[in-house]
Amino acid sequence: MSSYPHPLIAREGWPFIAGSVIIAMLVNIYVSWVWAIPFWIIAIFVLQFFRDPPRSIPFGKNLILSPADGRIVAVEIIPDPYLKRDAIKVSVFMNVFNVHSNRSPVDGEVCDKWYFPGKFINADLPKASLENERNALWIKTDNGADVTCVQVAGLIAKRILCHVKPGEHLTRGQRFGFIRFGSRVDVYLPLNTRINVNIGDKVYATTSILAEFRE
Repeated sequence: MSSYPHPLIAREGWPFIAGSVIIAMLVNIYVSWVWAIPFWIIAIFVLQFFRDPPRSIPFGKNLILSPADGRIVAVEIIPDPYLKRDAIKVSVFMNVFNVHSNRSPVDGEVCDKWYFPGKFINADLPKASLENERNALWIKTDNGADVTCVQVAGLIAKRILCHVKPGEHLTRGQRFGFIRFGSRVDVYLPLNTRINVNIGDKVYATTSILAEFRE
């Protein structure tokens, strides 16, 4: 996998951006600029959706960083359906105006990866974690902890992209995937983790600290 830094506009969006701009230009040229206005608005929306700004990584070996931009919609003790253990689940909901590039919350090796086809209900709902299309990564951190990071499709999200595979090593803040057009990311953490966020908090991928491993 290519290393970060990444282009300011995510590669996953280049075809969509090019297509929307070309359509707007053609309408502008062959119809009129008035009729082209809605198409230019769509092109601007698509451009902002696929923005992928660089992020600074906070210092601290025990920090668990947010894997996505958005709002915290769940902090709860719940069974981890992937590693079959009790865990603390922290969920970040992304709306269509958030950056949708996903970044690793921890340093560690990808031990396994699971993909599940599913529904496309509102990702803000709790049942979306188990019913929607999703891609899960089991990351064994460098300090030996198990973290499950799950990309979950949303109401209009139709494609989950994950660029890593088992055996690869991720560093905190490293870009590993993208979800197109609205979604959420669930992180399942060990029960003795210190949680630093509450429901309703706004977080930003890499720069926001979700939690800390206890010594």
